[in-house]
Formats: sequence, C-alpha cells, structure tokens
Amino acid sequence: MKFQTPLIEGRLVKRYKRFFADVELANGETVTAHCANTGAMTGIKEAGLRVWLSRSDNPKRKLKYSWELVEADDTLIGALPARANELAEEAVADGRISELAGYESLRREVKYGENSRIDLLLESDGRAPCWVEVKNVHWMRAPGIAEFPDGVTSRGAKHLGELSQKARAGERAVQLFIVQRIDCQVLRPARDIDPVYAEALKSAAQAGVEILAYGCSLTSGSIDVAHAMSVEIE
Repeated sequence: MKFQTPLIEGRLVKRYKRFFADVELANGETVTAHCANTGAMTGIKEAGLRVWLSRSDNPKRKLKYSWELVEADDTLIGALPARANELAEEAVADGRISELAGYESLRREVKYGENSRIDLLLESDGRAPCWVEVKNVHWMRAPGIAEFPDGVTSRGAKHLGELSQKARAGERAVQLFIVQRIDCQVLRPARDIDPVYAEALKSAAQAGVEILAYGCSLTSGSIDVAHAMSVEIE
C-alpha cells in the first residue's frame, strides 16, 4: 500500500481528546492533525516522538493533516488502525497471506452475527465461505512480541464469539492480526490488560477459529504485509 502523497515529518507535541494531535513540523510550525485512532495508543503517543502526517487539500475537511506513522522502539509503526483492513485486503488479493489464498471473490463489510459486519468475506464455488475479522496491532512490551489489546475491548470479544458461531456451523472463521511494525515475530493476547478478551481468544481457537498474525514492513512511502508470525494464545 503506497501513500497517495508524500508524508510530512514532524515531532509529536501531544495527543488529546482522542481525535487530535498537535505536531511540530520541521519549519517550526505547529499543526493539529486528525488522530483516527480511538484506542489507548500505548507506547506511541509520547511527546517528542517522530511522526509522519498525510495532507489533504479537500476544502470540506476541518483538519488538513492526518497522523499516519510514528517512530518508537527504533522502528516505524502504523498509527492508523483503519489501514489494517486495507493491508489485509491487498495482501489477500495478492496471495501474500498463504492461508487465505485461492478464493474467487472478496467482499468487505458484510453483515453477520449480532449487528456486526465482517471485515472480509472470502468465497469460492464448492468451498465453505471464509469469514475474516481483522484487528490492528501496534504494541510491543518485550522485544519481538506484539500484544493485543492495549486497552479493554468488549467489541473484540464479541467478534470472537461471532466467529466461533461460524466455525461451529462448519464454515471457516479467521481472526487475522495485522501488526503494523516489522520487529515482532510473536503475537500474544495482553491478558493483564483484558483477561476477558484473552479467554475469548482461547475459546475461539478451541471452537475452530483460525488465529493468524502477520507483520508489516513500513517506510515513509508505503506499508506492506511482510511476514507470518507465530501466535501464542496461552
């Protein structure tokens, strides 16, 4: 996935009110960027971190800038969770996620479960449909180990329950973690942060839900799904 326009580098001043981030640009100007990340952003919201912004000239937008990348732990990290769905769709279409290759069609945001929409639905004649829920991951506490979530996510646990129902019905169900950083080889649930989610992930795996994780390579010009990661549920 390539950024449509060159990103603009700056230093994070502060993130506030969940949707706003003040950033000092190289020329000394401080701008307010849209922070389209409602999560805790643990480890990537500290003042002084290098960040990269995209700029839009759409006159209808209140904020011209959007926060895209951040540098922490000496690596680039994707700051925009919505990119995970785009990256997953692109990687599946390109055959870079081997476990999800070979389907004839891909649809997004299909209704299922209890007032939910699946991120990706893969279908082929003669095969059971494959329901894929995508979760974005950015957090690393121990070297090489990505963790999810960095805050309590009752919605995430709900999605695992809905995937479990699909798996029990004989259809294929997949929880796909897109880790927007290159320096992790393992994905683990952050049990101390959200024990309910950790148990839901364990129960989903026991019900037949496939748990996949893929790391990404990032530059200031692009993000790409790069490598499969191992998953340690316990």
